[in-house]
Amino acid sequence: MKETHCEQIFHVELVYKFYVYDPSIENELNRWIGPNRKDSLVRKINHLKNHQLPLLFREESLASLKELKLSPKKIEQKVCFKANLFVPKKLQHSSFSYINQNCIVGFWLHLNEFSAEEYAGFQFYSPKKKDWSIEPTNHHEWKNYTEINKEINYLFQHKKAALLWMKKDEHTFERFFVVWW
Repeated sequence: MKETHCEQIFHVELVYKFYVYDPSIENELNRWIGPNRKDSLVRKINHLKNHQLPLLFREESLASLKELKLSPKKIEQKVCFKANLFVPKKLQHSSFSYINQNCIVGFWLHLNEFSAEEYAGFQFYSPKKKDWSIEPTNHHEWKNYTEINKEINYLFQHKKAALLWMKKDEHTFERFFVVWW
């Protein structure tokens, strides 16, 4: 990408991730993990630093840059890291070090905490992973508590956390994960 007003060339890595906060993990920054425990914020940052950003200086990249008459030394690298963060329900009103508090978009809980007493009065939808970033406000196919539990159990059989959109009323929605671990 070339910034036209200053003629600067940028290499921008775009990252969009979902993490849940696991307070049982010792180090604060390591507590931000993928909802299925296969990923982590620290792992992603290290991968960016040690793998993705250095790709600019690999032999293959240098050959392509040379053809374009670009010097890697004159390319400024940037990272745009967007995240949707989910905290344990009991920690929803807590403050967390090292992260932008505005990235906290919901909570997570275990299946035994997803009780009929608390949740049976609402409607739900579990989007496919490719749709996790969509806002639930325009969705029309809502399910009741019993129906969504069937979907959660199916996902759990495959060791997949369920992201749920919960419709509280026509204008109020919540997003949360029910985790299998």
